[in-house]
Amino acid sequence: MSLEAPRHWGVTAPISEAASSAHELELDVNLLNTLQKLGLFENEHETQKRVIVLEKLNKLVKEFVFRVSKLKGMSESAAKKAGGKIFTFGSYHLGAHMADADLDTLCVVPQHVERDYFFTVMYDLLKEESEVTDLTAVADAYVPVIKMHFSGIPIDFVCAQLELDHIPDDLDLSDNNLLRNLDERCVRGLNGSRVANEVLRLVPNVPVFRTALRTVKFWAKRRAIYSNVMGFLGGVAWALLVARICQLYPNACAASIVNRFFRIMYQWNWPQPVLLKHTEVAPLEFRVWDPELYPADKSHRMPIITPVYPAMCATHNVTDSTRAIMIKEFKRGADVVDRIMVGSGSWTDLFEKSDFFHAYKHYLQVIACSRSPESQLEWSGLVESRIRQLLLKLELVDMLLLAHPYIHGFERVHYCLDERERLNVAKGIFVPERTFPVGEGDVDDRRKQQIGHSAGYSNGQLLDTMEKVYTTTFYIGLYVEPKPDRSAGPRKLNLIWPTQEFIKLVKSWEKFDESSMDIIVKNLRSTMLPPELLNEERQLKRLEAKIHSGSRQNQNNDDSISQHQLTE
Repeated sequence: MSLEAPRHWGVTAPISEAASSAHELELDVNLLNTLQKLGLFENEHETQKRVIVLEKLNKLVKEFVFRVSKLKGMSESAAKKAGGKIFTFGSYHLGAHMADADLDTLCVVPQHVERDYFFTVMYDLLKEESEVTDLTAVADAYVPVIKMHFSGIPIDFVCAQLELDHIPDDLDLSDNNLLRNLDERCVRGLNGSRVANEVLRLVPNVPVFRTALRTVKFWAKRRAIYSNVMGFLGGVAWALLVARICQLYPNACAASIVNRFFRIMYQWNWPQPVLLKHTEVAPLEFRVWDPELYPADKSHRMPIITPVYPAMCATHNVTDSTRAIMIKEFKRGADVVDRIMVGSGSWTDLFEKSDFFHAYKHYLQVIACSRSPESQLEWSGLVESRIRQLLLKLELVDMLLLAHPYIHGFERVHYCLDERERLNVAKGIFVPERTFPVGEGDVDDRRKQQIGHSAGYSNGQLLDTMEKVYTTTFYIGLYVEPKPDRSAGPRKLNLIWPTQEFIKLVKSWEKFDESSMDIIVKNLRSTMLPPELLNEERQLKRLEAKIHSGSRQNQNNDDSISQHQLTE
């Protein structure tokens, strides 16, 4: 009599199938309580709000398909039958989203509704909705997307066109045959939802996976390593890593999964790929990730592979610098959780905020500016998407060991009194009393009058002449090779080539408008960082240092910084 072989949840057998100990289960309860105290779970009202928004968006998609169908000359009944449907993906679909998380949505349309209509007809439909704000289209992105806030919920909205005459409400995206004859952009759009479904199918315990993933994602955000566009990992990649640990320990609780996650990821033999299952070979002509066949795939530094056809690398943006930073953070996480497991630490220690703005002596400041909120959304998004290209060039600079990007930009609105101030903002010179974070800066007439009064003008005098300029500022920490012993004199890092090439790259954007947009890259010492980026303790230390040093700092050659040359 033959025995049935035990099920393997991944590409290898589990490391351990043991259940968690009583101590681990106690830590698991503590972890869940900590996550709840940190406000990482939505309340019922917030959950219901997302459901309502999805229902409204689904109706808009059907209206979108109906309008395009009519434009194509279809009858009223045929146009209504054409359908259209919304799918979700990302953290919401996986059940691990936080209260303020983006809602990733996919619009599936029939074959006669071309993608261009999504960025015209669908865009205009959304523009008519009073609940939709911050609407912007990024049609040339790797996965073309419309970004918006719907009833205050941030939404990434993508589209996929299937080779079907109509889209039924019970459509199942798991069938590989649906990909037949689709272009790669549509496949990438569809695979967001397909990957989420497959991940949930491939983990042994979905509730454990969700708690562990929620923990790891919050940790990654607090440690400032959650950003695919900046060369770290995005939501899909973090989910795949956590899912793999769940497969290796199928009967462990979430606290045990988190513990093993850090230890295994720190010791992982990159670039060995992380796989949830063996890649599929289907009779369709799509490129499947294969480092033996494609040189570009072999260059991936931390390959984490999606578990649906066609298999893709979710981490192609990772650079040498960002990989080194993440491995260091895995090590820190492993050390913190070790202390938690033996009772000398708490889960809140794991979530200590990154010290990015304290960690380096030198920073690059990248400032994108424009004169309207609409153009700034597009312009800053374009600049952000190209920061990784700057990182790759910086990594080639002699003596520069690490280029560490911060994961998001800082948005400001500036109220300028004259053309000189507007030009200064474009150069990164801000007037603090008239500079506000976006959201606080959309002030009413009374605030404008107060600004005018503080500048020495009578009430109302500046209402018509005061102009807003919008900026988004990105930061890159620079770790320079330590000076050799007994070395004399300052050393200079030549940043001319990487910064000029980056500026040339972003200005080559087809929508760049030299009359209303600008970009500047500046070198900063840590002592020159804006005060709002530092905590109170750091600000006091900076003030004390200035008091003690007086004017000597400005005369010290070792501290001088020029536009394109860093003196160390």
